[in-house]
Amino acid sequence: MAGQARLTGKQGQELAGYLSEATPAKGAVVLVHEWWGLNEHIRGIADRLAKEGFTVFAADLYGGRTTKDAQEADKLLSQMDWGKASQALKDATEALRQRGGAGTKVAILGFCMGGALTLLAGANDAGLDAVVPFYGIPPDTVDVTRIRAPILGHFATQDDWCTPDRVDALEAKLKKANVPAELHRYDANHAFFNDTRPEVYSPDNARRAWTRTVDFLRAKLG
Repeated sequence: MAGQARLTGKQGQELAGYLSEATPAKGAVVLVHEWWGLNEHIRGIADRLAKEGFTVFAADLYGGRTTKDAQEADKLLSQMDWGKASQALKDATEALRQRGGAGTKVAILGFCMGGALTLLAGANDAGLDAVVPFYGIPPDTVDVTRIRAPILGHFATQDDWCTPDRVDALEAKLKKANVPAELHRYDANHAFFNDTRPEVYSPDNARRAWTRTVDFLRAKLG
């Protein structure tokens, strides 16, 4: 079953997003969209993960708004409350755990803005079982050394936001704190996984990142 859904959080609040269920499920994944919003591309990724055996909830952090315009996306991002977004992701994690029953393991996975929020969520939620950021790094004010779940990160070598230097610094910080992290670099542009953007999409790198991600999730959530 897949479609727009509202999960009920721990405090009874409704969480808006897109739910794609696997039966039986090998675990659950909270999916975090890019700065474009919860669009067809992200819903498609949720469905792909469900076909791999994971129940997926793609959280809607923009209240139903989406865009294809970079300036509008930047505006939506600037209007987003990071604290509220982080809490919504934590609530979604708990809701999926309750939905799946005792022993359900939950990962969080996000792209670009969502990748940064994925690491933020990992730092704020000790209950997560895996953290998978795609080319996203949170501000330095986020203490990523608090993350306890294993991390699988995907980053591009041609990226003027998550630059190679920033990725190296993130990796060094995680290693120094003994956070279990495996960061991969791809000879590609930022957003290389997004097949709706032909100017940056890199099919071979996207396939490689997908295979690593599915294998990682099966190992950590199974």
